[in-house]
Amino acid sequence: MRIALLTLAAILLITLQISGNLRPAQNLITQLTAPAQLSATGVTSTVNRFFAFLGRVRTLEQEYFALEARAKQLEAEIETLREVEKENEQLRSLLKFAQTRPRLELRGAQIVARVVGEESTNFSDTILIDLGAVHGIRTGMPVVTDQGLVGRISEVTENNAKVLLLTDPSSSASALMAESRLNGIVRGGTGGKLIMDFIPQGPTFNLGETVLSSGLGGRFPKGLTIGVIESIESQPNAVFQTALIRPAVDFGSLELVMVITNFEPSEALPEFLLQPAEETPASEAEETTPEATP
Repeated sequence: MRIALLTLAAILLITLQISGNLRPAQNLITQLTAPAQLSATGVTSTVNRFFAFLGRVRTLEQEYFALEARAKQLEAEIETLREVEKENEQLRSLLKFAQTRPRLELRGAQIVARVVGEESTNFSDTILIDLGAVHGIRTGMPVVTDQGLVGRISEVTENNAKVLLLTDPSSSASALMAESRLNGIVRGGTGGKLIMDFIPQGPTFNLGETVLSSGLGGRFPKGLTIGVIESIESQPNAVFQTALIRPAVDFGSLELVMVITNFEPSEALPEFLLQPAEETPASEAEETTPEATP
């Protein structure tokens, strides 16, 4: 019975559909269900856009971290290139210095350590370089940069050597003023300065005058820049004058130096210039004074 009724209903609907009499009912149903369909479609679209936005945010976050890592890598590479450029500039300067002094045999060295402290009872200022006995380095060899005189080799091991800087209080070098041609002895002073002693009293010299190594004593070749006169101390009754020298070498930023492995020594430095004459005690003076003849 139900099957018959359903069959008749189906035939009726098909007949109405073919005849067009079912269209008003379809339009009515469509109007009734359209808002719900539109709402469902809108919700689905909004949800899709939300998840698409989340995916895009994750992608942008990954891209940001990747770009940040790349930026740090590039910054490190740029810093490395800057260091390489600085080193190249120093090497070019050292090469130019070597080319202007073809008679000197120079061996480039890199500073691997700096020692500023107490050794025994004396303050010391030294650097350690990466050349040693296996490289032909020997005690006493002068050390320079393109700026001027640095010091001399004081100790040598197989692969390293210690350089006694010119600023060390125990260091000394015979010196010559470039313009006035006055001689003296340069030694290390406090605060990284240099002091020039034993300058003959009487002749005048000027501030800003360049001080060079004189070659006397055989410790250093002649003509290496030591510094410039910064101040002058002169006493009316003193035998010698004294000058404060600003070093030509920036001892605080040394990185590369050169060791002079050969040079022609000049005449020996007079002993009375090496150390100030000690005052004779009064008791000794009395003993050495000849007795008056009656």
